[in-house]
Amino acid sequence: MRQLFDWSQSMPKPHDILIVSAHWESAPPTLSAPDAHTPLVYDFGGFHPRYYTMRYPTPAAHALARRVSATLPVHQHPTRGLDHGAWVPLMAMYPLADVPVLQLSMPTQDPAGLMAIGARLRELRASGTLVIGSGFMVHGLPFLTREMVLHGAVPSWSSEFDAWAAEALGRGDVDELAAYRDRAPGMPYAHPTPDHFTPLFVTLGAADRPDAAVRTAIDGYMIGFSKRSFQTVP
Repeated sequence: MRQLFDWSQSMPKPHDILIVSAHWESAPPTLSAPDAHTPLVYDFGGFHPRYYTMRYPTPAAHALARRVSATLPVHQHPTRGLDHGAWVPLMAMYPLADVPVLQLSMPTQDPAGLMAIGARLRELRASGTLVIGSGFMVHGLPFLTREMVLHGAVPSWSSEFDAWAAEALGRGDVDELAAYRDRAPGMPYAHPTPDHFTPLFVTLGAADRPDAAVRTAIDGYMIGFSKRSFQTVP
């Protein structure tokens, strides 16, 4: 949580935020409700009751919804709130909840399709919108072990996938990243399903130069999973 907060403080405060999360797949591309104090989606189970009472009362995001709609054909969901792939990191990054936020659904898992969506969003960044792809660099939940959870053991499939991703991102090799199913070591353990990896293609597509090297902001591991996070460099 501290790393996410420190990261946000290293950047100019955004005018508003558009976030794509691993936890909302819906076609056509759909925006969450733009009203102020949009309710949260508690799309998880088995946690302490306090986690189901958390709030993140963001300001209204109608202006952002109009700007997104002008660049990308989207459906507007009248009641859909922010799922935990959105509100959990944003609570750490912007705890005052004083930045308008919209969530955009992922209509496909195809890297080229997601890159194209990102490219349509590129102009929003010029006017102060922070575009975030929220997932996890490694997300092999079915393969968690006691040693990973209690002692932070890092399995080879996590470290090898992370090293591969870091190298590809470091040289701006979008084609290599897009071929992760066939080329990345550690598969399919690192990503039994693609949803936590593919949000990065939206952010790469939104970059001024998608083939440029990125800057790693967070690295290391949590319960054995790589938590590498990056931002594109203008």
